[in-house]
Amino acid sequence: MTANQQITLDNRPQGEAVESNFKLVQGTVPALQDGQVLVRHHYLSLDPYMRGRMNDAKSYAAPQPLGEVMQGGTVGEVVDSRHPKYQAGDKVVGMGGWQEYSVVDGNAPGALRKVDTTHVPLSYYLGAVGMPGVTAWYGLVKIINPKAGETVVVSAATGAVGSAFAALAKARGCRVVGIAGGPDKCRYATEELGFDACIDYREHPDLKSMARALKEACPDGIDGYFENVGGYIFDAVLLRTNAFARVALCGMIAGYDGQPLPLANPALILVNRLKIEGFIVSEHMEVWGEALAELAGLVAAGKLRPRETISEGLASAPSAFLGLLKGKNFGKQLVKLV
Repeated sequence: MTANQQITLDNRPQGEAVESNFKLVQGTVPALQDGQVLVRHHYLSLDPYMRGRMNDAKSYAAPQPLGEVMQGGTVGEVVDSRHPKYQAGDKVVGMGGWQEYSVVDGNAPGALRKVDTTHVPLSYYLGAVGMPGVTAWYGLVKIINPKAGETVVVSAATGAVGSAFAALAKARGCRVVGIAGGPDKCRYATEELGFDACIDYREHPDLKSMARALKEACPDGIDGYFENVGGYIFDAVLLRTNAFARVALCGMIAGYDGQPLPLANPALILVNRLKIEGFIVSEHMEVWGEALAELAGLVAAGKLRPRETISEGLASAPSAFLGLLKGKNFGKQLVKLV
């Protein structure tokens, strides 16, 4: 039997997540049944949403079960198949979790998807041309729905979602402003990702300072905002929104350790007649084909050049994940397994 290293959730965080919440275990790969596919993972995706699922609390998704393999996106290669649709050597993307191998039901809708690596690197299917890219597409196109010339803002601007958001918004003729942590990330945002301006939140660590920076970067106000963070940054953006601005609410990473994130001035929602809509991209599978086609086209044309931070080996996943939550990554955070 093939050995299969795995990382499970051993215990739930008490406040901030720590490495001891996870456990590295040695498993084995079971024999394939009819209809099943064996995938060897090449890359594992680390994403902020995983932190919320570590809590045993009501949310949009069931909590990560204790003692089971941490759930998450993977790309890899089919090494054995008992399903006619998949052959050994196929490159695939799925939700194989924090482990070296996964056995997948080839008949389960959306469980596994073959991908073409001719023009798009395999790892990109976990970022720019994967779930994060589609997340950016849905929030921009279906919720913010910008007109050419409007100003749109995104927090966590240089991550996998933010970088795709910039390319998609520029393609629609928008002024695009990012919020990121540190001068290197802000320089990357403007010089490589196409942002018109980028605000370093580390230089603006409170509401008053951030509001001033947004006023300078967005002289015509803000028409659309893609929210990944919450907290005082959200409050500062709301102060600069124009009438009938739209907010796509996708993440609240500032509150993932469990503390509530109250709004400082919710009356602005009424004053500016804002549309605020939360969404989970996996509930909108009908748009994935259209979104992935546009994202792959932007990559192939050189208009979307995402950066990746890659840690080596499955055992590095917990520390890389905790670093992601503190903004230590530069672009999409991945774990390389092969």
